[in-house]
Amino acid sequence: MGRNISINQEFLTRVEGHGHIVVDVKNGVVLKAELQIIESPRFFEALLKGRSIFEAQHITSRICGICACGHSLASIQAGENAIGFLPSEQTLQLRGLLLMMENLDSHLLHLYLLVAPDLLGVESFLGMMDNHADAVKRALRMKKQCNAVCDILVGRHVHPISCVIGGFTKLPDVRQLETIRTLLQQLKEEIPATVEMVRQFRFPDFVRETEYVALVNDDNDYPLLYGDIGSSDAVRKKKEAYRSITNEFVVPHSTAKHARLSRNSYAVGALARFNLNGDKLHPAAQKVAEKIGLIAPCHNPFFNSYAQLVEAVHCTEEALQIVEQLLAKGINQWEAVIVGINENQNIAVREGSGVGAVEVPRGTLFHHYEVDKCGIIQQANCVIPTGQNLQNIEDDMQKLVPEILHKSDAEIRLTLEMLVRAYDPCISCSTHFLKVEFVGR
Repeated sequence: MGRNISINQEFLTRVEGHGHIVVDVKNGVVLKAELQIIESPRFFEALLKGRSIFEAQHITSRICGICACGHSLASIQAGENAIGFLPSEQTLQLRGLLLMMENLDSHLLHLYLLVAPDLLGVESFLGMMDNHADAVKRALRMKKQCNAVCDILVGRHVHPISCVIGGFTKLPDVRQLETIRTLLQQLKEEIPATVEMVRQFRFPDFVRETEYVALVNDDNDYPLLYGDIGSSDAVRKKKEAYRSITNEFVVPHSTAKHARLSRNSYAVGALARFNLNGDKLHPAAQKVAEKIGLIAPCHNPFFNSYAQLVEAVHCTEEALQIVEQLLAKGINQWEAVIVGINENQNIAVREGSGVGAVEVPRGTLFHHYEVDKCGIIQQANCVIPTGQNLQNIEDDMQKLVPEILHKSDAEIRLTLEMLVRAYDPCISCSTHFLKVEFVGR
């Protein structure tokens, strides 16, 4: 007779938001393996209706304090797409730099504060102070440096100010670009120690083949800010067809929707991007991937942390290159956007539909706005990376649990927690669904 197990891990720690791991096994058969999302829905789409597209990025940045810049960029891209505005090359470079810094910042936060404690045998980041104080100090230094760069670019990292439709209301000058270069060089000096720390991590030996989805393109750039939507199952569509990619559906145990494409589920995030675009990474990042044994295609979800490390190296190197290019050709300060109430000066508005698709730390983020001839949002839709990953996490759990039934209850619980944390979920972002039961009707 097989083993019986009942796990109800309430309020999973070291993730953003609130979720429960619920697993029931009877006679060795998995009857239930769920990541129950219990976070209250947050109706940002409804908040956007009736608001100007020039306000949208300030509203949507509040969806998440970790991906505030990513939400702003997806929102701006959707708004510009709707009114037919094409940003300048300088604007695209600065936006690319901003997105790289946010991905770098988030990946470092995840690797050091959320993943490392499990691999180092402590319960929390604070527990690392006793035997890994150098790593703690390094993590705080690197995060401070990332935040300082974002402060220069957009006023602040959390809920950015100066990144708007049309460009930036304030552009960095030469002195500020030189400061950014110095901060990035300091960050780069910390990378080898970070690589050595993560290289020592020993993740569970678990493999489940699934479909991976990320932005793709036909040039040599590692696509983060723009591209089509591609999958490892040979699907490729324009971003405007995002609904046929995500195919969102509702499950009874979650206030966040699930998603599927060609199979029962798919995954987004750093590992998906690596599997689809790894050959476009900066050479230094490719060397790190080789050093830690990360090879595409990789089907171990725990290795998402390895992919985050590789992307951290890529973002650091690419950000430095962008800054050097901007210093070489100079910043055109005449491109600074002048904003008024519900409008940006010299930007024509028209009726239209626009989709923004951006690779934020946890995967592909979609914003979609329908706007009228005055630029007022009539309909809005946001599809969050964590929501796209939820069904894949549960499918991983279904396969993983039978493979670890020989372990103790405590070890099984920890392994399942590590699996969820590997996806670096942002649960509060993902909640969009509310079930209403009308009594007496």
